[in-house]
Amino acid sequence: MTTPGKKTIPPQGALELLKADHDKVRGLFREFEDLKGIEDEDERKGQLVDEICYEITMHTMIEDEIFYPVLRSVIDDDDLMDEADVEHAGARELISQLEVMYPGDDHYDATVTVLGEEIAHHIEKEETDMFDAARSAGLDLDGLGAQLATRKEELDEDLSAPATSIDAVAPRDGMRHPPRPPN
Repeated sequence: MTTPGKKTIPPQGALELLKADHDKVRGLFREFEDLKGIEDEDERKGQLVDEICYEITMHTMIEDEIFYPVLRSVIDDDDLMDEADVEHAGARELISQLEVMYPGDDHYDATVTVLGEEIAHHIEKEETDMFDAARSAGLDLDGLGAQLATRKEELDEDLSAPATSIDAVAPRDGMRHPPRPPN
């Protein structure tokens, strides 16, 4: 039974779920690229970057918590898994920079572009080498997909819940993050 208004992720295998996340993030980066150089699009750029950062954060969390440890336990390729861990750390670093920036700030577009390039490289490695390794290892990809989907729903609830801190600021205009102070 689902709660009204609660988003549920349809059952799918692990690789299909991860690929769907990849496709969504690629689309968000394309939409951001289409806005570069267009005046009066700062608000939309900010919304896109918030969504990009949120989606990448959710995706990397389910991979770091579930997918990578399972895959690491059944394949003998520490280099592949270590590279993925380092790429996730790099993405987290760029996301932390973007969380305190505004569209129009120096290096804002460049930071988003570099994040997009790093994520594109990561996705390519993941969808080829890592997905092939997962298929070859004989993992229960449907069961793993169910675990990933469940954890993703939990994270979405946790990250979407209103802050209860006395210092909490309500998000602006439906955005997930409270307004950042101007430079």
